[in-house]
Amino acid sequence: MPMLPPVATTPEIDSVLQQKTVVAFGVSGGKDSIAGLIATHRYLNSIGFTGPRLAVHADLGSVEWDQSLFKCQEAAEKLGWEMDVTTRQAGGMMERWLSRWSNNTQRYTDLSCVQLILPWSTPSMRFCTSELKVAVIRSRLKKLYPDYNIVNATGIRREESSSRAKMPIAKHDPQTARRGFEGYQWNPIIEWSVGEVWGAIASEGLDPHEAYTRFNMSRVSCRWCIMSSGPDLYNATLDPAGHELYRQMVDLEIDSTFAFQSNKWLGDVNQTLLSSETKDRLELAKAAAARRKVLEAGIPNHLRFEKQWPTCIPSLQEASLLAEIRIEVAAGIGLNIKCTDATSVIQRYEELTELKHLKHGIPVPEDLGLEQLIPAVQIQPQQLSFF
Repeated sequence: MPMLPPVATTPEIDSVLQQKTVVAFGVSGGKDSIAGLIATHRYLNSIGFTGPRLAVHADLGSVEWDQSLFKCQEAAEKLGWEMDVTTRQAGGMMERWLSRWSNNTQRYTDLSCVQLILPWSTPSMRFCTSELKVAVIRSRLKKLYPDYNIVNATGIRREESSSRAKMPIAKHDPQTARRGFEGYQWNPIIEWSVGEVWGAIASEGLDPHEAYTRFNMSRVSCRWCIMSSGPDLYNATLDPAGHELYRQMVDLEIDSTFAFQSNKWLGDVNQTLLSSETKDRLELAKAAAARRKVLEAGIPNHLRFEKQWPTCIPSLQEASLLAEIRIEVAAGIGLNIKCTDATSVIQRYEELTELKHLKHGIPVPEDLGLEQLIPAVQIQPQQLSFF
C-alpha cells in the first residue's frame, strides 16, 4: 500500500486519542473529505487506536449531488468505518433558504428590519455550514456517544483558501465537551496539497466523485455553492438531475431580487434551461434589485438598526422618507407591508425602542411617548423574535 504524507496533529489530539474517545469524520463525498477519512484511518491504525470510528454525512437535501452519499458510504465500507447520516429536522438547504426568505419578508413587513435581507448564505454568513452540518453533527455525536470524548475531524486544507490557510490543526470544541469528557475539532490533512489528496484516494482503489470526472467540477459540496467559481456554476448545470433545483433557485432569485452570489445571478449561468417567461421575470428582478440598492442607499445611517434594534427615533421628515422607500422596495417584490406613512414608522421605532429597553432592563425615557402605544399593539418582549 502506498505511503501517504503525514497527518497534522497536536499533543492534545494525541493525548485524547489514548483515552475513551470516538473519532468522527465529516464526509461530503468530495475529494478532501474522502482523502481525509483515508489519512485519519491509517493514522489511527498506526497508533493502535481502538475506539469507535464514525463517518458522518450531513445530508443537505435536494442541493446534494446524487452520487455524494454513495461515495461516502463506499469509502466508509472500504475502510471499515461505521456510517451515519444526519439531517436537519426542518429540511435541507433549499428549505432553509426558502424559510429564511419567508421570515425576512415578514420582518420587513413588520419593520423589524430597515433593509430587505437576502435569503442566501454568504461567505461571511455561512449558516449553510454552521446550521446544516456542524450543529446537526454535534448534536448527533453527543446523542450517540454520551460517555466518550469526541474528536470531530474534517478534510479542511490550507491550500483551499486564504481563510482556511489561517485555521488551526486542532482546537477545543466546548459545544461537544461535557462534564468529564472533552471535545475537539481536528483537521488532519490541513497541510496536504491537492495532488496528495488525489494520491490518497487512488491508494485505496476508489474512483473520484462523478462531479469531477463527468462534469469537470473543481470542488464538490452543494451543486451550486455560494463559494463556487464561475466554471463550477456552469458545469453543475450540465447534470440533468440538477435542472429542477436550478430552476427553483433561479425562481428564488427572481422572487427575492437577490442574486445567488452578490452581483452574480445564477439565472445567467445557463439560460438555455429557463423558459422565456422566466428569463423575462429575471430581467425585471434585476431592475428591481438595482432600484432597491439605490433606494436603500438613501436611508440615513442613524436610522439603520444596530444589533437588530433602533438607536434613535426618526424625525417626521426622516420617517416620511423611510416610508416612501419601504413602499417602493416592497412593490419590487410584490409585498404588502405595514408602516407606510411617517406616523406609523415613528410609532414602530418607539415600540421597538420600548421593547429594547424592557429586554435589557433599561429605564424607558419619560418623553418617549409610549403610554398609549404599547397597550394598543399588545407586544411583549419575549414575543419579538428576530430571525
